[in-house]
Amino acid sequence: MQELKSKDISKTFRKIINKREGITAIGGTSTISSEGTQHSYSEEEKVAFVNWINKALENDPDCKHLIPMNPNDDSLFKSLADGILLCKMINLSEPDTIDERAINKKKLTPFTISENLNLALNSASAIGCTVVNIGASDLKEGKPHLVLGLLWQIIKVGLFADIEISRNEALIALLNEGEELEELMKLSPEELLLRWVNYHLTNAGWHTISNFSQDIKDSRAYFHLLNQIAPKGGEDGPAIAIDLSGINETNDLKRAGLMLQEADKLGCKQFVTPADVVSGNPKLNLAFVANLFNTYPCLHKPNNNDIDMNLLEGESKEERTFRNWMNSLGVNPYINHLYSDLADALVIFQLYEMIRVPVNWSHVNKPPYPALGGNMKKIENCNYAVELGKNKAKFSLVGIAGQDLNEGNSTLTLALVWQLMRRYTLNVLSDLGEGEKVNDEIIIKWVNQTLKSANKKTSISSFKDKSISTSLPVLDLIDAIAPNAVRQEMIRRENLSDEDKLNNAKYAISVARKIGARIYALPDDLVEVKPKMVMTVFACLMGKGPNRIK
Repeated sequence: MQELKSKDISKTFRKIINKREGITAIGGTSTISSEGTQHSYSEEEKVAFVNWINKALENDPDCKHLIPMNPNDDSLFKSLADGILLCKMINLSEPDTIDERAINKKKLTPFTISENLNLALNSASAIGCTVVNIGASDLKEGKPHLVLGLLWQIIKVGLFADIEISRNEALIALLNEGEELEELMKLSPEELLLRWVNYHLTNAGWHTISNFSQDIKDSRAYFHLLNQIAPKGGEDGPAIAIDLSGINETNDLKRAGLMLQEADKLGCKQFVTPADVVSGNPKLNLAFVANLFNTYPCLHKPNNNDIDMNLLEGESKEERTFRNWMNSLGVNPYINHLYSDLADALVIFQLYEMIRVPVNWSHVNKPPYPALGGNMKKIENCNYAVELGKNKAKFSLVGIAGQDLNEGNSTLTLALVWQLMRRYTLNVLSDLGEGEKVNDEIIIKWVNQTLKSANKKTSISSFKDKSISTSLPVLDLIDAIAPNAVRQEMIRRENLSDEDKLNNAKYAISVARKIGARIYALPDDLVEVKPKMVMTVFACLMGKGPNRIK
């Protein structure tokens, strides 16, 4: 947690990293980066992402002016500058995140381009990408290390979406002998992919691997994997024969080239070149394997009656919103599963620091935890987390003990997480004002005053007000704060069906993000009038408006 900030270390480190092959160095260009820093970016990643985006969006009429991009020059950075491609990539990774009606597509001006980039950044944040140090201007200027960092996060969300047991029950086939399903469900997508590869390698009689860098450099594991997952005819569709003779090629680079020819038979040679395999580029090899898994998982759900299928319920929308919120703030480690990944409270301590509740890190046990008594160490952390919440943050945590967090009691964990998110949201708002404390009453008063002064007919009595299900108070408020952002012809005001309400809500959330509000709530939260999430929507909008309370 405490980073080394010694100048001496950084000086020598800088000299060492100045020149490496395949890395393009650029002097510190971000206003955030200080003089003397060099931001390197990987040429290989740029090429891989360009090819992936070209293929993914080749038939999208809105991208005709941008695609195909040339992977061998800087066109990626120029093509992303108007925000349209980024918005499209976010929707590919997490469908329906952005309402297309909110994207500015024609006759773009510097202002409407900024709106698109804000829409992309705030939507990326809502699907769990860390965007803490990136602004719209960084994307407009095409700062390579920031653009590639954001793109990788967006692409990864899409690649990993189905590598999750509740969404893909066939993954149960990867259970080891004597292993509980609960243990398998705690694995990250990366760990599941590694296990998937090893499952097929074992079936092929080949030795297993333990990473996507050193262990795959000779391509031999990949040959065996391709041979295992290729359709064999019958139900899977026509057979595709994989030629394994390339395994005997003596030159690593040529062998990797032959392996990728075989992968191409499956339509899956994306992300890596022969050189990326041989150099063991972990990021691109991970993407290559994830794409293989998504196309040909070749797993069959075991008919095992001992499995408790209740465990397979996916996360609720509320749980996902909290998880995305945490990840977007850059917590470490990344939260894949809300409850099991909070079991040692490390992320909760990081969130406390973000809401200005001081943490005494010398009281915190850090991983790796011992095999014996390791869980006790985690429970001690959880006890301290509850104590901080009660005594320092002044949260209402009646009946919550550290053990409840450690065991992943959903109701009690969510109670703490919600109060963290609420405080975070209100702190952001206080910082924009004159430091005055903000509460629900003040937000509601501001909403109604703003609506009234813009001659709107809508108003809200509380965050449970039934009229919120139409999203009209939200849309009118956006229009009051940012005239011209809302296109009135997109809104249904009379005789609303459930579908009309959902369409209004989708549009409202996207337009709010477009004017710069970092909203994590989902359209359903408005339609169902979930008071907690409704509060965050109005609070984020208050942060964008003339928030002086008369």
